[in-house]
Amino acid sequence: MFRTTIQIETHGEGEIVNITPQIEQAVAGSGVQDGLANVFVGGSTAAVTTIEYEPGVLSDLRRALSVIAPADIPYAHDAAWGDGNGRSHVRAAIVGPSLSVPVIGGALACGTWQQVVLLELDVRSSRHRTVHVTVLG
Repeated sequence: MFRTTIQIETHGEGEIVNITPQIEQAVAGSGVQDGLANVFVGGSTAAVTTIEYEPGVLSDLRRALSVIAPADIPYAHDAAWGDGNGRSHVRAAIVGPSLSVPVIGGALACGTWQQVVLLELDVRSSRHRTVHVTVLG
């Protein structure tokens, strides 16, 4: 087992950060040839997933999340805490905080157009995010 962390500064709701190169570095540093790379973001207003890191589909993802948890409806969380990020929590819960990617031949087994991304879903103007990467093999 090999574990490392990635530190990422984000700059607002809707930012999508391609973290594939950092995950690939972790896999290379692990020495694992065949196994799994688990990626987990700490915090309840961010998420990780895979997607084609292309402007059109990134825009489509942002739009889809805004339809699923719109900004212009009341959230019980906002009433309780007053921080206005109820939608952020809902969006993050739907996408999820972690994913596992197979490692085959010492490399991530992502498809040709598939990248690992961090979704910043919080309404704050910037956040410091810690992504934990665990490589098992």
